[in-house]
Amino acid sequence: MVAYLLAYAVAVRNQDGGARGAHAKASEAANARRGSCDFEDLLSDLPQVFVTRRLPGDALARLSERAQLTVWEGTGAPEPSDLLNGAQDADGLLCLLTDRVDAAFLERCPRLRVISSCSVGVDHIDLVAATARGIPIGHTPGVLAQTTADFSFALLLAAARHVVAADRFVREGGWTWGHRWDPEGFLGVDVYGATLGVVGLGEVGRALATRARGFGMRVLGWSRRRREIEGVERVEFDALIERSDFVTLHVALTPETRGLIDRATVLRMRSGAVLVNASRGGIVDEAAVAASLRSGHLAAAGFDVFRDEPIAPDNPLLAAPNIVLTPHIGSASVSTRARMADLAVENLLAGLDGRPLPHCANGS
Repeated sequence: MVAYLLAYAVAVRNQDGGARGAHAKASEAANARRGSCDFEDLLSDLPQVFVTRRLPGDALARLSERAQLTVWEGTGAPEPSDLLNGAQDADGLLCLLTDRVDAAFLERCPRLRVISSCSVGVDHIDLVAATARGIPIGHTPGVLAQTTADFSFALLLAAARHVVAADRFVREGGWTWGHRWDPEGFLGVDVYGATLGVVGLGEVGRALATRARGFGMRVLGWSRRRREIEGVERVEFDALIERSDFVTLHVALTPETRGLIDRATVLRMRSGAVLVNASRGGIVDEAAVAASLRSGHLAAAGFDVFRDEPIAPDNPLLAAPNIVLTPHIGSASVSTRARMADLAVENLLAGLDGRPLPHCANGS
């Protein structure tokens, strides 16, 4: 790491592109060697931070000015052993929702003073164990609601109108002269004038309701907290399930919401309804949804999240018809992911400095 930072510093100093003599180069090399000792002394005073993935934007560059960074450079998420190796001597950990941080992990990372997750949800972290060790947990709420609502509505439209299947049909050569226009081909479900049931009226749910009203939909809403939203008819959960043509899910995964959409609930949905889940996979009985798609009880579905991620090869949703599946990309826009990285770094720096985290998931 020291060698990399020294090389970077020398490269910046030499960007003038001018020719230098041998004496000047030798002098610079001697200065660089002296500077290396000073730089190593400086780094030794900085906290050590392990970052589990490269992040969009310049947040990590700013963090590198305040900490010694080790950034996982693998092609995917680090394996549990790699995560432990990177974090066990670190003062701070900047992780993602793919990184499992449990009590056993924390026990083997005695120097950790702060963990900052570049995510809104923190169900991948054992908050009880972290709190018992006095480790604040940062997260990144309040920046991805609009982006996630955009994507949730995109899933709704794509599922309702068979956009993905139609795209595949064209690419695979199915659009032939004999099938240039089929009056019964890719018949979908109308959005305009339909009833949308929004489960969870937090930031994302409210943002989605706004989009739905723009499409001429009637919007029903349910939330565990009493929320009155303009243009949203608040109803009980059972009424929402039974009256909605489309149901979208926007609740956190908690003991109360785990399995909220179970087999009995799926069967109570309107025949021909469409289900969209861009919140957390554990909320839905995936086997029940797959069975209802196969039977035709549900017309379509769109899922961005799954009980196990990545999705298991034997997940029944993979073989179900009329479902759009995406790899947990609800917040995947350039500006939103960069802002999430900014917040994650702000949380991490606050914890390293002994200050309250701007966004603490286990604070009072």
